[in-house]
Amino acid sequence: MSLTKEVYKVYRDHINEHREANRKGALRVKDTLEHSPVNYNGVLDKTAHVPKVYDAATIEKFQEISAVTHRIFEKVIAQYQKDPDYRRLFPFSGELEELMCLPIPYASKLPMARFDLFYNEETGDFKFCEINTDGTAAMIRDLEMRKALVHNPAHQAVLRQFDLEPFELFDSWVKTFLELYKTYPKHVEHPNIAIADILDNATLGDFEEYMRRFQAAGVDCEICDLRDLEYRDGALWSPSGNKVDAVYRRAVTADVMEHYDACAGFLEAARNDDVFFAGAFATQAIHNKWLFYVLHRPESKAFLTPEETAFVEAHIPLTVEFSQEYIALEEVQKNKDRYMLKPMDAYASKGIYAAGREYSPEEWGKVSADLYDKGYLCQEYCEQYMTDNIDFAWGDGEWHPFINMPGLYTYNGVFAGFLFRTTCEEKIIVAHENERTLPVFLVKGRK
Repeated sequence: MSLTKEVYKVYRDHINEHREANRKGALRVKDTLEHSPVNYNGVLDKTAHVPKVYDAATIEKFQEISAVTHRIFEKVIAQYQKDPDYRRLFPFSGELEELMCLPIPYASKLPMARFDLFYNEETGDFKFCEINTDGTAAMIRDLEMRKALVHNPAHQAVLRQFDLEPFELFDSWVKTFLELYKTYPKHVEHPNIAIADILDNATLGDFEEYMRRFQAAGVDCEICDLRDLEYRDGALWSPSGNKVDAVYRRAVTADVMEHYDACAGFLEAARNDDVFFAGAFATQAIHNKWLFYVLHRPESKAFLTPEETAFVEAHIPLTVEFSQEYIALEEVQKNKDRYMLKPMDAYASKGIYAAGREYSPEEWGKVSADLYDKGYLCQEYCEQYMTDNIDFAWGDGEWHPFINMPGLYTYNGVFAGFLFRTTCEEKIIVAHENERTLPVFLVKGRK
């Protein structure tokens, strides 16, 4: 029996033998989360009872995936910026293209990302679900849900037998951000940093924790709405009157473009290279779901190595625009189990439809017809990897198969940790609805 299977056996045996104690513990976990930063504006991020545990070999595999993926994506960004023909493969407006072509005057084209995977633990095979760059969020979930496990009796039983190590997502990003800032030609010794977003859409728990970590590292830091930053006299200024030397940009590009005029101060400072900001707008070439289509194009294979091309072909789901130009509506309707539909540029599962296999033929016929030629993508369905879990706090307190979706955070291409999301049975994961988030641990050995 593998080490991880031994760990899960302890979880399962303890829960089955002490169901009432674990049920009460789960309700204490729930109460803890309700009074934590993962409960924001009445929206609570939920969890299930058994956290996720990986062994060292699997973590090494995730590190390799992160490194190869980052290398490919940096090549895509470089090609986008230098090649007008390549840029035409992407569905971006002229205003956005101008921002994406701004020089990146520091030592990373992709400072932060999260690669969400369908990963089969038995075979090691995987497919990408989606990529997040600008605005990559939810680091606070792993931290707060891990802290709440003090109330989980089964987890405490596991800790008595195994050495579990958590992952760290805050200080590691502060270190990466400050190291990249030092490669910026206009850097100053003691920068003022703004964590900036369209705050209507912000995950403030993340921001407040990052602000504390920047300040603990000896750096002045504040949280700002991107629309409130003012550009004057060749500098960017916060509403509190501080000169902003560096911006940790949490605003997703779609939100910036939606508030384009209101963000004029920040955008002018960016155009004039009068502020450091991570990440650059060019990261939108990676964040947009159209990337999966472009990666399979010969124009991408032309600058990738044979090994990188093989990686793309094996792991990037085939993706096309759901329109007459790319795929027949009849093909998708007749083969509903092969396909799923999703919007070209959205986040937090907004507008995503489940795979055709989640619908009856009649329902799928209507859904697909309604979305045809409406700016959606059609993507091959990827098989889900399932493991058993149990949810006493929000579920029925019985064991069920749960989808596994590890999201790999990378900081300048280095794997840092997880956003691990799951849902009961074979359904698409919908943020803040059926979604559960599990804290993740590395099992280092037995005690």
